[in-house]
Amino acid sequence: MGIMNIFKKKSAEKNAVNAVAAAEEDAGAKVSGLDIFDFSGENAITIKDVDLYYGEFQALKKINMEMPKYKITAMIGPSGCGKSTLIKTLNRMNDLVEGCRVEGEITIGGINIYDKRVDLSALRKNVGMVFQKPNPFPMSVYDNIAYGPRTFGIKKKSTLDEIVERSLKQAAMWDELKDRLNKSALGLSGGQQQRLCIARALAVGPQILLMDEPTSALDPISTGKIEELCEELKNDVTIVMVTHNMQQAARISDKTAFFLLGEMIEMGDTEQVFSAPSHPETERYITGRFG
Repeated sequence: MGIMNIFKKKSAEKNAVNAVAAAEEDAGAKVSGLDIFDFSGENAITIKDVDLYYGEFQALKKINMEMPKYKITAMIGPSGCGKSTLIKTLNRMNDLVEGCRVEGEITIGGINIYDKRVDLSALRKNVGMVFQKPNPFPMSVYDNIAYGPRTFGIKKKSTLDEIVERSLKQAAMWDELKDRLNKSALGLSGGQQQRLCIARALAVGPQILLMDEPTSALDPISTGKIEELCEELKNDVTIVMVTHNMQQAARISDKTAFFLLGEMIEMGDTEQVFSAPSHPETERYITGRFG
């Protein structure tokens, strides 16, 4: 990856983190648009002929994918191949990158999310995001979880209490944190902070959870806890995960897509992709011959 691309990626990641708060702040004023998404279909996400450009540079080339509902879809491939770029198109985080242009169609909940009429707050409520590095807000554990619901107009203390407890239980953290709700989230360990960010994303009831290398900065024990959590969450939420850890993809994903140089080379059932890949590039990558 060139120096300019590295700086572009770091800038995009910083902007994307800021957008978590910005999207939640804007959401309260647009409640009327929240029910336009229909997730009754078989696939949670359908991507058709998507090209993405940063200025003149084409980062994604004719991507076509279907991501089934209530499954974990893993995206693997070497650095700079387009995985993180693609995952950020799924809740339009790339809108924040100057000069970024997306062509093609991405359908979520029956809606082409690049239609100009789409309410971005409604989209980001339904499509949550967890980043590579934990990014808890500098406030209490309780206020981190309650932040999103409050911006959607929920003010009643008893209702917020229920949401906080439910979200922490979904993230398998209630027993750890029920006596520390008023303590700063910044005092948690890295693994706890990342699970708190997952709980915060779950608090607004998303249908889809995007995870961009969520365990790359964590120790093996914390990684294992998040993997177990993902397997539990997929009963209620569709998960799309970018990972450099092929063993992780093989352990927990249902579908795996392999990317190379901005192209989606192969996608299929995880067992098939790892045991009998259809493309020689996929086989070379998963056997460690490059990447």
